Amino acid sequence: MNYEDILANLKKKIYHPVYFLMGEESYFIDQITDYISKNVLTEAEKGFNQHTLYGKDTDVDTIITHARRFPMMANHQVVIVKEAQNIKKIEDLDTYIKAPLKSTILVINYKYKTIDKRKSFAKQLGKTSVLFESKKIYDNQLPSWINSYLSAHEYSIAPQASAMLAEYLGTNLSKVSNELDKLIISLPKGTQITPDHIEKNIGISKDYNIFELQNALGEKNILKTNQIINYFAANPATSPIPRTISSLYYYFMKILTYHFLTDKSPNAIASALQVNPYFVRSYTAAAKVYTPKKLVAIMEILREYDMKSKGFGNVSTSAGDLQKEMIYKILH
Repeated sequence: MNYEDILANLKKKIYHPVYFLMGEESYFIDQITDYISKNVLTEAEKGFNQHTLYGKDTDVDTIITHARRFPMMANHQVVIVKEAQNIKKIEDLDTYIKAPLKSTILVINYKYKTIDKRKSFAKQLGKTSVLFESKKIYDNQLPSWINSYLSAHEYSIAPQASAMLAEYLGTNLSKVSNELDKLIISLPKGTQITPDHIEKNIGISKDYNIFELQNALGEKNILKTNQIINYFAANPATSPIPRTISSLYYYFMKILTYHFLTDKSPNAIASALQVNPYFVRSYTAAAKVYTPKKLVAIMEILREYDMKSKGFGNVSTSAGDLQKEMIYKILH
């Protein structure tokens, strides 16, 4: 059962006796847990029937004892186990999982790790419970996730704005959702979010960001590139060199991939590069500026400055000056 199905069932009051929520991405685990915590019981019922345990302070026997209690003046009791990845011998819950109490909703947060799905404990969870793996989202999936999140709240977003957010915020979905919520609170429903909205409400410059740096480099616009990199150098806290190097690596790698595509139709390019079709034209133009040989050289430059940013072969040059040097070498 996926995240959307779990939430849809919860909203219909279709409850399962056990929710074992595991995986690297904590956002989906937190969302499911928060929904159950806030919506299954009324405020009056929660006093006697909702309990939260923590992995560092509890054990399997204590969890089972709580889970086997009957609710008081309510149809259900909710037992939430947070930080369950810290519980020793979590598989000993198997005795309860085989015959869970139907009036109990046991929610187990097993974050940043997964159990072995080949073992009997996981197979038993699959039979009587909801076993959900919250997988880490990839960089190329983030713009689509942003679009879906905003669409669910009756907003849309321009491709440039989505790319700005994805590049600046990274794949920490809790952080991304918090920033999107700022936009939702500030703007009327039905708004298409633009780079101007992002600059005003989140503080990401619409002119001086990694997305605009990529565009300037793709066009080999030396003036604009230097303006942006000078801004980065002057604002190292908001434009750290590791983010710049990582983003440029993936950008130039996509241009290199473009060169070796046999099918260069817009849809094929978008699919191969895993980008919004809106951006295909810019990659096509950039490929005319950078030959495969130059792109390989750029990869070496990025690797060199990645090492220098970590102190290898660099004693005193500041991160800002390293960014300037790196961009100069890329352009020449």
